[in-house]
Formats: sequence, structure tokens, C-alpha cells
Amino acid sequence: MVATPNRERIIHRPTVLVHGTRTSSAIWDEQTASLLEHGHPSVAIDLPGHGTRTEERFTLAGALDAIDDAVRSCSEPPLLVGMSLGGYTCLAYASRHPDRIAGVVLASCSTELRGKPLSAYRAVSVAINRLIGLVRLGSDSWHVVGDMLAAMSGYSPLADLARLRAPLWLVNGRRDPLRLDEWRYRRAVPRARLTVVARAGHDVNLHAPAAFNRVLLEALHELRAPLLT
Repeated sequence: MVATPNRERIIHRPTVLVHGTRTSSAIWDEQTASLLEHGHPSVAIDLPGHGTRTEERFTLAGALDAIDDAVRSCSEPPLLVGMSLGGYTCLAYASRHPDRIAGVVLASCSTELRGKPLSAYRAVSVAINRLIGLVRLGSDSWHVVGDMLAAMSGYSPLADLARLRAPLWLVNGRRDPLRLDEWRYRRAVPRARLTVVARAGHDVNLHAPAAFNRVLLEALHELRAPLLT
């Protein structure tokens, strides 16, 4: 009997995308369309307190559970992509479950969540939420900011970066104020690839979708793994 030679099949790596505060999975529409066009399945989730889950309260544990559900739904360990709050929660997840993911893209979250700026932001969010309740303004989503700040208070992304073993890509808009500790992130993970997108702000995936999509596709190309069939 003649042996049949092995044939190589390339995995089209799945992607899990996690949004930031007071947004939803809808921010990833341009990314999911691009990924689909290139054959990569993707899952864009809503965190507790956001999108289809606005009636829930945000907690870090709930966010990690939401990410875990999405990761476990993938046929292969996915590329985990997080924006702002989603970046912090993706990093927390990746450092705790290194065997479940193939790589991590962190966007717009290169700042330690500590100190007076965090306290000031929490105070403002509480005041706005009270004002909304008093005058019945259209949106009550500001309560999730207070929940987020309480949940993430004391969280150190630098500590989780030190434990991270997966390939890492950092993406920031040049005009994003949350780049304060970009140099510390790079020092914590020297192997990380950094892309700073000109003329983009905090919402880098919306301000420069083509540039952001290019980072995702390059990461997925690097992570592709052949299977012998």
C-alpha cells in the first residue's frame, strides 16, 4: 500500500474582541468585516453593563467570565483583542489563562490605573450619574463608569504584563492621553510590538480602522499554525 503524503492545512486563527467603557461590541464592525473577508472567524462580546448587558453591573469577575465564554467558543486558541477597558480585562484574562489564547492585542490602555487621576475620574462619574438621575437626562450609562473604576481600582497591568507569556501587540493613537506608561509597558515586555497611529486618538480602531486592521491581520499571519492532515 502506498502511503498518502501529509497535507498541510493552515489554521485561520479566530479572534475575540473586547470593547471599552460605555461602548459595546458594535465598535468592532469594521474589524469583524475585515477579519471575515480574510477568512478569520471572530467573536465581539458585550461586557457586563454594556450593549446587550446594560442591565447588569460591571465587575472584573463578570468581565473575565464573559471573555472566557467567548474564548471557549472558539475552535482554536484565539487572538485576544481589547480596547481601553477591554484591553485591561483581556490582559488580566491572558495572564491567568496563558494556555487558552494564542496572542494579545492591547489598544488604548498603556496607563497604570492608579493615583489621583483615577480618583478624580470616579468622583466625576458619580456626580454625573447623580445629575442624570435628578434631571432625567437621556442616558444613564454613566453608572457603569463608577462600577468600572471601583472594579479596576488597584489593578496593576504592569504586574500582569510581567506574567504574560503570549505574543503581545500594543496599539495606541498618537493623540491618546492614555499613553502615559507606554515606555513602562515596553520595558515590562521587550518583545512586544508597538504601533503608534498618527492622527488617531483614544478610539484608535474607529479613527484609523485600516491601520488597526493591518495590525490584526499581521498578528494573525504570525500566529497561523499549520496542521498536518
